[in-house]
Amino acid sequence: MTSSAKLPDLHNLTVAVIGLGYVGLPIAVAFASTKICRISGNSLNRRVIGFDINEERIQELSNSFDRNLEVSSTELSSLQNLLFTSTSSDLVSSDIFIVTVPTPVDSSKRPDLTCLRSASDLVGSVIKNRTQYSLPIVIFESTVFPGATEEVCIPIIESVSNLTLNHDFFCGYSPERINPGESNHKLQSVVKVTSGSSPDASLWIDQLYGSVIDAGTYKASSIKVAEAAKVIENTQRDLNIALVNELSMIFSLMDIDTIDVLNAASTKWNFLPFRPGLVGGHCIGVDPYYLTYKSEQLGYLPQVVLAGRRINDGMGRWIVDQLILVMARRGFIISHSNILILGFSFKENCPDFRNTRVIDIVNSVKYFGMSCEVVDPWVSSVDSTREYGLAVLSSVPSGVTYDAVIVAVQHKEFVGLSSSYWRSLLTSGGVLVDLKGIVPRELNALRP
Repeated sequence: MTSSAKLPDLHNLTVAVIGLGYVGLPIAVAFASTKICRISGNSLNRRVIGFDINEERIQELSNSFDRNLEVSSTELSSLQNLLFTSTSSDLVSSDIFIVTVPTPVDSSKRPDLTCLRSASDLVGSVIKNRTQYSLPIVIFESTVFPGATEEVCIPIIESVSNLTLNHDFFCGYSPERINPGESNHKLQSVVKVTSGSSPDASLWIDQLYGSVIDAGTYKASSIKVAEAAKVIENTQRDLNIALVNELSMIFSLMDIDTIDVLNAASTKWNFLPFRPGLVGGHCIGVDPYYLTYKSEQLGYLPQVVLAGRRINDGMGRWIVDQLILVMARRGFIISHSNILILGFSFKENCPDFRNTRVIDIVNSVKYFGMSCEVVDPWVSSVDSTREYGLAVLSSVPSGVTYDAVIVAVQHKEFVGLSSSYWRSLLTSGGVLVDLKGIVPRELNALRP
């Protein structure tokens, strides 16, 4: 019997999504909600199992609530073929296993594959107990360094299951391109890169995603190519932002407003309109380290990529240094000063604060002995306290003035505020720092 004959029925199958965060939940919903194949036009009869070890998360999703605000309660409650569970035995009936667990970096900026290894172990233990005729397919979406799927994940699955790749199961990699809080670039409207462990598996996986993705798919030539494509997408963005961050440091010495310069330069058709600022989140501030880690393993020390990372990782401290210089010139006693920071998530209009670099500003402010309050109407104070030991306020306290106000995130609640409101937040001689260019220019706020 050929391997292609052992592949599952594309139109009738059970999909298990392992990890129900910003990536996994939209994927589970897409497979559960799509009833007509985008390729063939045939009806789809699919059951979806969403698995996560976080029982609180499972309980919330079972009650049709997504704390990440990526999927509405109405949509969740309408999907009768979507089961949420934290019980691994519920996965045994699955044909497809899509792994979307976190892959952060540790304190030394090295890849932390703890969750990925655990998920591979879980999949191995589940597929060895399957009784279906078709062979299982395991697809990884988590960001990794090129080679990780074949060097780390597959060996774990084979060891735990006592099964052999491309004989007893197939594998693939399809990098996630989720952009939290972005309504214009949702899962189904972005081209999906796919790959597989054999030619037959590669084609089948491409058709699987093609059946639900409106924008279509791109079948990469190998798993490594798909892995590498993911890390360079964000490495490129990281380097472009690092360039404008360094330009902002240079222009500040020249007393030139960086945003004014960028607006002027943007009148040329091929100028890339990147803006200076903090670089955090689950991708841009993390993915380059996965690439450099593998590069260093192979004996090559990256120069440009790591230089960009150093610049972007140092922006929080540089911003606070500039603030202190201005405050000192205005006669403030730095250690007695109080600071208001507006925004804590890594991007606007989104509760996601993974790898937020606003924490660098917070830590730098506290390092110099200043007190600070952080306001973010999108972020849960319970979650920020658990993760960073920082209680985040949902609104600006009334009647309180600050020696400095730092606009760190462009939430809609902070946009369009009047000059009189901004003045009302400041003590006499207080300093405004506008990292997003949303404060009225007449107030002469500091801008990177």
